[in-house]
Amino acid sequence: MGGLAMQKLSNKQKLSIIIVVALIAVFLQYGLHFPLFAQGLVTIVGAIVALSMLVGMVKSIKQGDYGVDLLAIMAVVATLAVSEYWAAMVILVMLTGGDALEDYAARKANSELKSLLDNSPQKAHLITADGIKEVSVNDLKIGDHVLVKPGELVPVDGQIIEGSTTVDESSLTGESKPVSKEINDEVMSGSVNGDQSFTMQTIKLAADSQYQQVVKLVQTAETTPAHFVRLADRYAVPFTAIAIIIAAAAWWWAGDPARFAEVLVVASPCPLILAAPVAMVSGMSRASRNGIVVKTGSVLEKLAAAKTGAFDKTGTITNGQLTVDEVLPVNGEADDHLLQLAASAEQNSSHILARSLLAYAEERSIQLLPVGKLIETTGKGIQVAVDGQEVKAGKLKFVAPDSQQPLLATTAIYISIDGQYRGAIAFRDHIRPEAVSTMQQLREMGVHHLMMLTGDQAAIANNVAQEVGITDVRTNLLPQDKINALKNVPLDQHPVFMVGDGVNDAPSFVTADVGIAMGAHGATAASESASVVILRDDLSKVATAVDISQDTIKVAKQAVLIGIAICTLLMLVASTGIIPAFVGAMLQEVIDTVSILWALRARRMDR
Repeated sequence: MGGLAMQKLSNKQKLSIIIVVALIAVFLQYGLHFPLFAQGLVTIVGAIVALSMLVGMVKSIKQGDYGVDLLAIMAVVATLAVSEYWAAMVILVMLTGGDALEDYAARKANSELKSLLDNSPQKAHLITADGIKEVSVNDLKIGDHVLVKPGELVPVDGQIIEGSTTVDESSLTGESKPVSKEINDEVMSGSVNGDQSFTMQTIKLAADSQYQQVVKLVQTAETTPAHFVRLADRYAVPFTAIAIIIAAAAWWWAGDPARFAEVLVVASPCPLILAAPVAMVSGMSRASRNGIVVKTGSVLEKLAAAKTGAFDKTGTITNGQLTVDEVLPVNGEADDHLLQLAASAEQNSSHILARSLLAYAEERSIQLLPVGKLIETTGKGIQVAVDGQEVKAGKLKFVAPDSQQPLLATTAIYISIDGQYRGAIAFRDHIRPEAVSTMQQLREMGVHHLMMLTGDQAAIANNVAQEVGITDVRTNLLPQDKINALKNVPLDQHPVFMVGDGVNDAPSFVTADVGIAMGAHGATAASESASVVILRDDLSKVATAVDISQDTIKVAKQAVLIGIAICTLLMLVASTGIIPAFVGAMLQEVIDTVSILWALRARRMDR
C-alpha cells in the first residue's frame, strides 16, 4: 500500500519526503549514534519507493512503453542489499529531485504560453440604450456594440465602427510593432488598445474569439505529454543491457556483490528520463516565442524528419487578399447588375472570394438584394433565389454545365441566371513575398517533396506553383480529394505536413502526419484540427517551425548521448572498484545536471 500511496504524490512532495527522511537518518546515525535505526529507516523508505517505481513500470509496459525504470529499481535494491544505504538515499534524492527538476523546467519553459492564461479578457463595456454597462465577456452577443478604452484588452473579436487607434497584438501574433486600426478594421480579442478609445461591433462570441482559441491551444499543449521520451526509451534498451552486463561481469570478476551495486549506481538512467522531455518542452517554448503554438512534443519529432510539405494555395501561398480585377458580363448584361446579383448571392458566405466581392460591391455603392432558398454546395458554389430568379455563383461547371464558355486564366466567380450563363467576375491574388524563400529554406532543411493541393483550376494554380518553385500540383480538389492525395504519398516520403488556413483544410490536417494552420485569421475549426498553429500571418514561420524542430531533436539526442557516454565511462571505472557506491551516487548528480543543462539549450537557440 505504501508504494501505491507514494505513486499518488507529486514529484515535489516525494522529494520533500525523501529529504526529511534523509535528515532524520543523518540525525539518528550521527547525532544519536543509532546506525541500525538509520539503516532501517532508509531501507523501509527505499523499499517503498522501489515498489512504487515497479508498479509504475508494470503499468507502462502494459501500455507498450518500455522505459528505463528497471535500472533505477535495480540500483536502489542492490545498494540496500549490500548495506550501502547512504548510496541508496543519494539515489532516491537524485531520482525524486530529477523528476521535480523536470517539472520545474517544464513550467519554466512554458512560461511564455502560460502568460496568455493570466491575461484573458474578463469584462467589457457594453453600449446599451441606457448607457454604458460593464458586463462579462461571456455575456456579449454577436452584433453588440462595445466601447474599448485606452490601455484595455479587446474583449472579443470585433470590427471598429467608430474611432481609430493602434493595438498591440504581440501576445497573439508575436509582432511587437503596434498595428494601426481604422473604421471597418477587425480587432482580435486579447490585443491591447493604445491611447485612443474606439467603438466596435462584436463579430464572434467570447468562446470563439481569437484569444480563447489560443488559450485552448495552450491548454492542449500543456496537458498532452511529450511522446519523444519514447525515443529515449529506445536508447535505454541497449543501455540497460550494457549496464547489467558490466555490473554482472564486475561482480563475477571481483567475487563481491557490492561491485554490482557500485556499477548500477553510476548507471542510473536519469539523463535518459530527463534530457529528452526537458529539451522537448524547451523547443515548444522557443516555438511559442516565435508565434508558433506546438500542441505536443511528438509533433517536433515528426517535423524534424519531414520529407514532404503540402500547401493549400489561396490564403496560404498567396496572401488570400483577393481583389476584384474586372467584371465580365455577356449577352448585354450590365456590369453593375451582374455585380449586384453575384454580391447578393454571396452575402451570407464566409468564402474568401465572397468577402472580397462584397467589399468591392460596397466600394461601388451596390445595393444588395434579399435572397432566399440558399443552397451551398461545398467546393462548387452557391444557389439562391433573387427576385424570383434562380441565381448560381461559383465554378463554371456548377453554374452552367452546358456552357461552351472557356475558363478564365485567373480566379473567378461565374454567374448564371435561370440556368443561362451571364458572365464572370475575375479576381487577382498576390503571392506572399516570403513564399519563394520559404520553399527554398524547406528544401535546404530536407523537405524535398513540395506539393500544392488546391481546389482552384489548373491554369491559375500552375502559374503560382511555378513562381514559388513547386512542381507537384494537384488542382480542382475537394476536401476528400486532398485527403486522398495525402494518403497516396509514398511511405519513403513521410512524415508529411499540410499547411492551410481554411475550415476546408481541417480534414487534411488530421490526415497528414502534421497539420499546420495559418491561424492569424482565426479559422477556428482548422486551428483545432491542426497540431501546429502559426499565430502570425507569415508563411516563413513554417520553415521556422521545421528549423526549431530540427534544432530541438538535435539537442535532445545530444543530451541523451552525452549522459549515456558519461554513464558508460563511469560504469567501466566503477567496475574496477575504485568508486565507492556513495561517491558514484554523487557523481550521478553531475551527469544529471550536465544532461539537463544541455537539453535546456533547445530553449535559447534563436538565431
